[in-house]
Amino acid sequence: MSPETSGIHHVTAIAGDPQRNANFYVGTLGLRFVKKTVNHDDSGTYHFYFGDGEGTPGTNVTFFPWTDRGRQGEFGAGQTQATAYAIPTESVAYWTERLESHGVDVERTERFGETVLRFDDPDGIGIELVATDAETEAVPWDESPVPEEHQLRGFYSVTLAVDAVEPTAEILGDVLGYEHEATEGGRDRYRSATGGFGSVVDVVETDDGRGRMGVGTVHHVAFRAEDVAELEAYREAYEEKGLGPSDIIDRKYFTALYCREPNGVLFEISTMGPGFTADEDRDELGESLVLPEWLEDEREAIERQLPAFDGPTVPTE
Repeated sequence: MSPETSGIHHVTAIAGDPQRNANFYVGTLGLRFVKKTVNHDDSGTYHFYFGDGEGTPGTNVTFFPWTDRGRQGEFGAGQTQATAYAIPTESVAYWTERLESHGVDVERTERFGETVLRFDDPDGIGIELVATDAETEAVPWDESPVPEEHQLRGFYSVTLAVDAVEPTAEILGDVLGYEHEATEGGRDRYRSATGGFGSVVDVVETDDGRGRMGVGTVHHVAFRAEDVAELEAYREAYEEKGLGPSDIIDRKYFTALYCREPNGVLFEISTMGPGFTADEDRDELGESLVLPEWLEDEREAIERQLPAFDGPTVPTE
């Protein structure tokens, strides 16, 4: 029997222009730029991480800016439709005003008794803010342009769009330990049995054809595991389902396992450590390009390939 994840570890998506991407997630959403590194599998591409004050697992949205490819993604079945952050219930008016003042079109709706603000990031990736008083482990960032009382509180959920709910639901339940909680308006809600923050996964059926990976789409959703021993147990559980999980891979800040669930969504499971202070002090997170030891000898060549990027610009407010 596999362990039960406590919820979402991180979400990784594909952006276009790196400067625009960083300006939005730091300058508009108020997240901290916690890590500037490269895609370990494609070292000519940046890998950005944005999260809370410490880059706590469960708060980080990460990006591969595909400036050299220019291939626009196409949303469809087998993809993540929306990534949702939690905000305090009293922060709805603040966020509505803030987003609109930054030129972001915001739609307000109600879902499962909670207020949801929906909008797209500059590349068209669906983002939601869910008003909730649920507990969080997010650490405030003192230098955020967003006041501490209104800062994003880590992930609330992801919404997966699929051809049919049941195959995905089986993996969520039998492998990851999620339980069906409710159905509303064609949306099935699943929650981790351990109930940690970021513990919700919504699944919706779509008539759209299979999506195409590219700029403006989510690459994968990662779930939390305590350690490598748990990754081994998850790997066995995937294999028992007839799926083909990856090897267990060292990603410097965590160790990871990958597997595509039956509807095509790429799931990752990642350990909680060692975390982003493995190669930078907490106060210096995101200030320089950091590379894993196995790429350090290639630093000069890597830096020549990477596009120009000045770091996030935070407007004076």
